[in-house]
Amino acid sequence: MDEPLVRWDWIARNWDNGGPTSVKVLLENHIVMAFVPVVVGLLIAIPLGLACARYRWLYQPTVGIMNVVYSLPSLALFSILLSVTGLTQTTVIIPLTLFSLAVLIPAVVDGMQSVPDHVRQSAVAMGFQPMRRLTRVELPIAVPVVLAGLRVAAVSSISLVSVGALIGQGGLGYLFIDGWQRQFYTPIVVGIVLVVALALIADLVIIVAQRLLTPWARRRA
Repeated sequence: MDEPLVRWDWIARNWDNGGPTSVKVLLENHIVMAFVPVVVGLLIAIPLGLACARYRWLYQPTVGIMNVVYSLPSLALFSILLSVTGLTQTTVIIPLTLFSLAVLIPAVVDGMQSVPDHVRQSAVAMGFQPMRRLTRVELPIAVPVVLAGLRVAAVSSISLVSVGALIGQGGLGYLFIDGWQRQFYTPIVVGIVLVVALALIADLVIIVAQRLLTPWARRRA
């Protein structure tokens, strides 16, 4: 009798069996390792991107360094960090934060460049001080471009976490290795479905956030 593609009884037994490799625990770990880098990356990218937009000479070297980091294989970075951070989630979170920065810094700079000059001039003419002009005029206009970069960073981070399973910290990636080693496809299918579901949910949340942060776009539509 052929083995079915999905064994529902395996899912029921292993969803929350109290062990460190239960699907629930792996999912929770995956969420932490995927979204902490994106949040930290955004917090760093906003001021750094604003500095690059303000001081153009800073932009090219910053992006150049980030592009070099982004081109490095994630597994190589995990391996380098092993001697420093050990077999912990930090070993995965640090490289993914750097990868997020490589996407988010250009997004912030492009977002600031998307602000029309006449809008800035109008804000200055109305007496807006630099900080007020930034928070009330420039950043709101830049939101769609920044969040477009955030969507890419979030989906990439969710996907790349799985590679960490090769060093024992890959969240749902453990299911891929376990299923492959045993030639048992149910864990693989479960892992794929949950990773795709996480990516879709994250993308939807960011889209909703964009609609809430740019109400004028809805009125114009």
